[in-house]
Amino acid sequence: MKYVENFEEKLDRYAEIIVKIGANVQKGQKVWVNCTTGSLPLVYKIVEKSYKMGASDVNVKLNDDRLTRLHAEYKSLEVYSSIPKWAVDERNDYLDNNVVFIHILGSSPKLLEGIDSKKLGAFSRNMGEAFKYYRLRVMNDINSWTIASYPSKEWAKLVFPDETDEEKAQSRLFEEILKTVRVDKENPVKEWQEHNKKLTERAAYLTEKKYDALHYRSEGTDLLVGLPENHIWVAAGSRNEKGISFMPNMPTEEVFTAGDKYRVDGYVSNKKPLSYQGNVIDNFKLIFKDGAVVDFEAEEGYDILKELLNNDEGSRRIGEVALVPYDSPISNSGLLFYETLFDENASNHLALGAAYPTNVKNGSKMNDEELDRAHVNQSIIHVDFMIGDAEMDIDGITVDGKREPIFRNGNWAF
Repeated sequence: MKYVENFEEKLDRYAEIIVKIGANVQKGQKVWVNCTTGSLPLVYKIVEKSYKMGASDVNVKLNDDRLTRLHAEYKSLEVYSSIPKWAVDERNDYLDNNVVFIHILGSSPKLLEGIDSKKLGAFSRNMGEAFKYYRLRVMNDINSWTIASYPSKEWAKLVFPDETDEEKAQSRLFEEILKTVRVDKENPVKEWQEHNKKLTERAAYLTEKKYDALHYRSEGTDLLVGLPENHIWVAAGSRNEKGISFMPNMPTEEVFTAGDKYRVDGYVSNKKPLSYQGNVIDNFKLIFKDGAVVDFEAEEGYDILKELLNNDEGSRRIGEVALVPYDSPISNSGLLFYETLFDENASNHLALGAAYPTNVKNGSKMNDEELDRAHVNQSIIHVDFMIGDAEMDIDGITVDGKREPIFRNGNWAF
């Protein structure tokens, strides 16, 4: 990226926080990197730093955006949506051998625009079924994992449509990404540690309050979301089964918990576009009754949203409930990233599909039946969508019906 000053130095600092803070690679540990060919400049440094941290094996899984598009266009539905057993077995073998996953996002949010929604839906369902064990391990924090990004030119052009030079647009997006992950600070590692501490304190306060429900109000939204008994609010950082810390999302500004799968009523509208399966879904509204979506509308991506909601029974219910103030770094940038990793950290959001079992007391020890009795949603998907804006008010409702302000005009009220 010729427009980025000190590009190699910044790339090196970025790779360092991904390996040290995000993945927190341990001596003798295996590392699995999912990435696109366009992100190789960053991946080379991640691989080298992982080995220098003591990794025993770094397995890089490369995808190429152009090939991904061609496969989606020309493969039959049956072939495209099938998941090879060897791919499942390979990942499961790594899961059982102390692997940490590093996912580097970079594809265009519209990579698969125009592809048959039924083909994409079938692929999503088969992926969800095939990789159940993977989902169990990462959603229970058994294995460490982290998600970061590296911009493609196609993605950058969506964020900066007025920029005629593709390389300059890519460089601008790269600089903005570095700001969100604190690489522009003098000591990024220390900055992340302090940031995690502040979010953890906020999460502890909400856990102590033990609210029975949250009431969201804004233009296009009037939604009551129940919270399970013994729910736990969690912040940026997590710990795996060995007690090793890791940072799942880079960037992150949220505190989150699980919603009650049977107690969501009202309607909610998105405030930022949702990028899902290489398509954009926008200007949509979901209507809930007794926890499930009973009706919906969308001006863009209606068929994709329909397939999303029909993945399984749990895909129509709320898994995650996340709070992010409007006055936050990514929101204040004024940029629409068209990538959930960033846009969800600029807005209050909810997730359709699976909840994190770690968001309820002893949830990681529960089987599917016990999670259902605890009102914790399970699904083959987990898809965040952004609902917060500068006008949003949120009340916490106690078990005795008392209302307390949590958000006013899009920001924390305490």
